[in-house]
Amino acid sequence: MSSLPLLTLFFSPVHAGRAPRGPPRRRLRYARQVPEDQRLVAQLLVRCLEHEGVTVVFGIPGEENIRFTDALVRSPIRYVLVRHEQAASFMAEIFGRLTGRAGVCSSTLGPGAINLLLGTADAYTNSTPLVAFSAQVGLNRIYKESHQSVDLVSMFAPVTKWAAMVLTPGAVPEMVRKAFKLAQTERPGAVFLAVPEDIEAMAVPDDLAPLDVNVPRPDEPTPSQIARAAAVLDGADRPIVLAGHGAARSGAGDALRRFSEVLGLPVATSFHGKGVFPDDHPHALGAVGFMSHDYVNFGFDEADVIVSVGYELQEFDPVRINPDGDKRIIHLSRVPAEVDAHYDVEVGIQADIGRTLDVLAAATARRFQPAISGEKIRRLLAGELQSGAADDSFPLKPQRIVADTRAALGRSDIVLADTGAVKMWMARLYPTYEPNTCLLSNGLSTMGFALPGAIAAKLALPGRRVLAAVGDGAFLMNSQELETAMREHIPLTVLIWQDDAYGLIKWKMELEIGHDVATEFANPDFVAYAESFGARGYQVRAAGDLLPMLREALGADAVSVITCPVDYSENLRLTGALGDLTGPF
Repeated sequence: MSSLPLLTLFFSPVHAGRAPRGPPRRRLRYARQVPEDQRLVAQLLVRCLEHEGVTVVFGIPGEENIRFTDALVRSPIRYVLVRHEQAASFMAEIFGRLTGRAGVCSSTLGPGAINLLLGTADAYTNSTPLVAFSAQVGLNRIYKESHQSVDLVSMFAPVTKWAAMVLTPGAVPEMVRKAFKLAQTERPGAVFLAVPEDIEAMAVPDDLAPLDVNVPRPDEPTPSQIARAAAVLDGADRPIVLAGHGAARSGAGDALRRFSEVLGLPVATSFHGKGVFPDDHPHALGAVGFMSHDYVNFGFDEADVIVSVGYELQEFDPVRINPDGDKRIIHLSRVPAEVDAHYDVEVGIQADIGRTLDVLAAATARRFQPAISGEKIRRLLAGELQSGAADDSFPLKPQRIVADTRAALGRSDIVLADTGAVKMWMARLYPTYEPNTCLLSNGLSTMGFALPGAIAAKLALPGRRVLAAVGDGAFLMNSQELETAMREHIPLTVLIWQDDAYGLIKWKMELEIGHDVATEFANPDFVAYAESFGARGYQVRAAGDLLPMLREALGADAVSVITCPVDYSENLRLTGALGDLTGPF
């Protein structure tokens, strides 16, 4: 057989035409045939995934998981072939975050599995449900030095709730059920399962079936703990609410608004919790977590009691809001709080968060008047955004980019802000009104997640418009997934904040040592780069270009990339201005 046709296919340009979905069905005459009536472990694995409600798997096949991939493609589950396993793990993470069901990614063994590690760790630190599958060498050689053999279970164990290897076909139903139960139960996180290649190809009896899904949850708060928490609030002078992403995960947004309105309490969110309390609510203080002492921090400076709602310590260091460790803390979550000298919990209630908020509001006798400082905090943040919207300078100020992004997106549309200076500006200033509509990586703060994450977001919520806001450094870490979006016909928009540098690191260096080193780089022509994949490319050349370009791109049934030069001289001006602030207001 000539190798020429294979080489011709491999080097054909992507933009010459969209490739058909799915692998070729043709059977080669020399392929090893599996009896049609014989059910294999690979097929049982897929049956278990179907039983768990899995609708999409992101991954790259390998020699050692051929049968698993073949079984996936033959099932109702959509298999999304990606261009890098790291991107598959980010896609699974964002899919899990938006649906509440574990996102699933898969890879071959060795290097493929190791590439899944970053997104798996990101999901673990962001408390997001994810199940990662990889192949592994066969049991006949796993005990010795062998080609592509590494101890994957030990590698994944520190960044998962559970990491294990399937050692016998009969264990598959129990292990898959355990994986999804652990991944999806509060506190959610990542799970890893390795499947040796010889196990995958073993036959299983017909009566071996998936296990029923049953996850009991404690919904009602304990009356004694409610009474203790109410007593703390009744004795408070200036309580404040801190809402984290756990409140969004549990669907407690409506209960949080009722709690704030009944008691008259101001509410701040973590960066990770943006949107669980709407920023246009009169009790909203904005998001806390910026590197400097921001406006919202003054709300915590004045507080004597913090009602923590679904907050987890990896979202940001509690020393930033309780530096002296003297504030009384009420911790409302489904899981106990982590131990920290600056987060010494006086009352902890582990139950359904929404139900707890309603019961606690009814049990609390005091009613409070929100402090005047809250109104000033909101006015200062709104003033920054309004001033930015009117700034026509070029390159664009970060405030202008945030303002135009907000103007182009609806209240329920989704923006993913990648890690870097773009994250800091978006987290501070982008008004967010609904949970999970401004997505950031705050546990691990990983670069490169936004573009693959945008693909998953569009698959999870196809009725929403999706924008990936990325720095130029983060974009090129996973820009190959433009091809995935094109091939899979997934419309989305990428907005590149271009400064030809690792802007956040440059910002920190200038703050800490007065200059920056090893932060600048060159970039390709991003418009030509996007068009080479068949995507639309846009170049912002004046401040007035951005908003109409965003509206056009977001309104199109296409993959679009907008390149926008950004003036990051505003970074030091911002931290300088915040450093000069004094409180209380």
